[in-house]
Amino acid sequence: MSIDPAAIQKAQTQLDAHLRDIIAWHFSPETGCPFWLDWAKKNFDPRKAVNSFPDLIAKFSHFQDETLRDLQPEVWVPAKYQGRPFNIFETGGTTGMPKQRIGWDDYKVDYSEFSEKISDAHFPRGQAWLMVGPTGPRRLRLAIEHLANVRGSSCYFIDLDPRWVKKVITAKQFDQAKAYMEHVVEQAVTILKHRKISGLFTTPKLLEALAEKIDLWDAGIRGVFCGGTTMAPQYVRFIVEEVLEGRIGFYPTYGNTLMGLAASVPLTPEDNFSITYYAPQPRAVLRVVNPGQTEQLAGYGEWGRVELTTLTKEFFMPRFLERDEAIRREPRAPYAWDGVAEVRPFGAMEKTIVEGVY
Repeated sequence: MSIDPAAIQKAQTQLDAHLRDIIAWHFSPETGCPFWLDWAKKNFDPRKAVNSFPDLIAKFSHFQDETLRDLQPEVWVPAKYQGRPFNIFETGGTTGMPKQRIGWDDYKVDYSEFSEKISDAHFPRGQAWLMVGPTGPRRLRLAIEHLANVRGSSCYFIDLDPRWVKKVITAKQFDQAKAYMEHVVEQAVTILKHRKISGLFTTPKLLEALAEKIDLWDAGIRGVFCGGTTMAPQYVRFIVEEVLEGRIGFYPTYGNTLMGLAASVPLTPEDNFSITYYAPQPRAVLRVVNPGQTEQLAGYGEWGRVELTTLTKEFFMPRFLERDEAIRREPRAPYAWDGVAEVRPFGAMEKTIVEGVY
């Protein structure tokens, strides 16, 4: 569905206004955090130089996420949040000191908004959920529970340690990886057999393994909220038609600790099972850029590297190059900004990528 150019211009105007508010917040001594206030002293004052999103692209270099590993989390606390305990969320990674993002309410905002994008028929309000995925220090555990709670539901959890899975696969210990996945799936099957659950969050590979052990429809599942590993069109078709038998609602998402949650538009026959995601703009912006010249956008329908800018009062992160690549897609109702499609690890066609079950 084509978007009215006036709607696209309105969304850009709203983004620029939101950006100015966030810049003023993070670079004012009364509200900003130590990291960005110190950065401004060494570089420039964005409050004077950045008035629009194109200004941000021109003025800021790429955010170095190593700072999230190397620095104490207190440097990211805005002055207005001083004294308020924060959540500590870890990003992916396999070994060593993890990268961490602190937060307070952003995950609640992201997932409360997402609640309006899923059908009551697929995720009946008041009925229980099951999450089979990484809990522990990851934002996802609190976010999924919050989403369930917003819909009047409670949530059961089966934990997954993706770092361990990646470690054993990298070491070519495939028997261990298989045994661990069976261990996780076995726990999920037990819960589904003994509790009334209608909504499921998991990764594509775990969903497939789970469906081999139990009939999801007969177990009461009516909607699946899925994220994590790459979902190429042929695999999406397999999930929709074979695993979910065309009866269970399928909601693929693209998200992470640094961005939040990009929702997918409902698949149409014209999509040929190619999934397109749209960022929760203006709180986050996704661009698909030329890997060699990242100031330039890829053309529509072309592959490029995913660049993320996060714009909330809790966290400002300009122009972070994700370890993902995607196809740039046109705005599509109800979203008046670019989308990213068929997301996969950056360089996936040139080298082997270890994804594990996540």
